[in-house]
Amino acid sequence: MRPLGIPTVQDRIVQGALRHVIEPIFERQFAQHSYGFRPGRGCKDALRRVDGLLRAGYRYVVDADVKSYFDTIPHDKLMSRVREHVADGRVLKLIQSFLEAKIMEGLEQWTPFAGAPQGAVLSPLLSNIYLNPLDHLMEQRGMEMVRYADDFVILCQTREEALAALELVKAWTAQAGLTLHPEKTRIADAQTEVFEFLGYAFKGGSRWPREKSKKKLRESLQPYLKRTSGESLQAIIAKINPKLRGWFGYFKHCRRAHMSKLDSWLRARLRTILRKRHGKRGRSWGPDHHRWPNEYFHSLGLFSLERAHKLKCQSMKMAH
Repeated sequence: MRPLGIPTVQDRIVQGALRHVIEPIFERQFAQHSYGFRPGRGCKDALRRVDGLLRAGYRYVVDADVKSYFDTIPHDKLMSRVREHVADGRVLKLIQSFLEAKIMEGLEQWTPFAGAPQGAVLSPLLSNIYLNPLDHLMEQRGMEMVRYADDFVILCQTREEALAALELVKAWTAQAGLTLHPEKTRIADAQTEVFEFLGYAFKGGSRWPREKSKKKLRESLQPYLKRTSGESLQAIIAKINPKLRGWFGYFKHCRRAHMSKLDSWLRARLRTILRKRHGKRGRSWGPDHHRWPNEYFHSLGLFSLERAHKLKCQSMKMAH
């Protein structure tokens, strides 16, 4: 389990005000290829950059994973980087106090000497400040790094360039008091091997939702899809539709096949609920498709990932 540092309402207000003051100072220092937790930037910008580099022939990818990054940022080194651009002692003392806020685990309290508490308002900005020198080092060496918080990839045109980039990252993280995950950090040939970034899997010029992304969607829907649910089907659909729309909004650039499989899984779960209500046991199977066809769920307003994808493709063709 990863501990979360959830501040009090008062602390959240103070941290929000503090971020409002110091964020513009550091925004001027941040590198162009850093996209996480920054104004006017997001995951889709980072993904577009990766797509563009892959199309331009950058086929070798350093897929790096900093082990427990948020939990291991050394406080002394982080504060040194903050002091490079912030001189106000009161501001520095406030930041230090938030970093050293006691953590309760069970009935015990302890003071952390490393890490930026996940869940704290100020942590994303502090995490960007600490990795900013790495961003600029890669930029100075002419290496194409795309970073979203602690998740980053470096795209190279040759394997030799990728090996050199990986060695550079290893050396930098070691002196920064960080550790690259030995099993999750690797070099991949994007033409023949799968690599993952920000919820997507990439290979051979295509991208699709990685298995963890699909699993996460299914897990978020399952509490509403219990066979013993007493709610009407319309009420269930009204609750799951926003989740489906949000998921589609992020993954809509994938092939339709990835959408149709999830649609099929969802309708099967809804048919299983209907079987239970009709006194039948077990999961949905063949004959249920005739009793409750796909159009039946469409008529009840169920959001279809496949239909939404088809409409998106049609709109794009008309636009061209």
